[in-house]
Amino acid sequence: MNHKKLVIIPTYNEKENIRDIIYAVLALEGNFEVLIIDDNSPDGTAELAKAAQGLHPGKVHLIQRSGKLGLGTAYIEGFKHALKEGYDYIFEMDADFSHNPHDLIRLYQACAEQGFDMAIGSRYIKGVNVVNWPMGRVLMSYFASVYVQFITGLPIKDSTAGFKCYHRSVLEGIKLDKIRFVGYAFQIEMKFTSWKLGYSIIEVPIIFTDRTKGTSKMSKHIFREAVMGVIYMKVISLFRPFKRANQSE
Repeated sequence: MNHKKLVIIPTYNEKENIRDIIYAVLALEGNFEVLIIDDNSPDGTAELAKAAQGLHPGKVHLIQRSGKLGLGTAYIEGFKHALKEGYDYIFEMDADFSHNPHDLIRLYQACAEQGFDMAIGSRYIKGVNVVNWPMGRVLMSYFASVYVQFITGLPIKDSTAGFKCYHRSVLEGIKLDKIRFVGYAFQIEMKFTSWKLGYSIIEVPIIFTDRTKGTSKMSKHIFREAVMGVIYMKVISLFRPFKRANQSE
């Protein structure tokens, strides 16, 4: 079956990577499409995406936003667009090649062929597979996932991963307007919510390679949001029943 597949890539100042990442995804077997969501990058990222869109109409899509509104809100907007346009499988991916585009096929296969509702490109399911990160950042990321598991019980080794494939039913079942967080905590909240709603999740081992072009968007504020957000998620989950969006309250 020829499923409709959309790869959502949020961008802010990614002119060094944007054309290459678009064409790398389009070159894959399986008819992947790309949706760029640009937060008004001052470096001209959107203009480069628009040029690619002109060369590949119907394959490259672009949403331009008014300012830097956050990773989580970008993905929520992308999810709503994907559901409205009838895509079967929806992917999250970074623009900077830290996620290998060829692994999109493996994530898709885990869902479409193995029957999982969500597939996560995991850095930590088979040891620690991170290239070119300083040791301090590797340890921070790894132990952040250990912390999430300890606090929430979420049975996922790489809870902050931003490389994922969803079957559309997951995004239909999550009340997207109630997703609270925007940074690392957004990634955790989406996994935690999907798990609590009973969707099947698999971690697919990947090798994560730090960007070689452009600058990282990681900040202390994003990390603090994740630390405190995990506690919030756990506390709220003790008092709020998790029901899919198409279930009655």
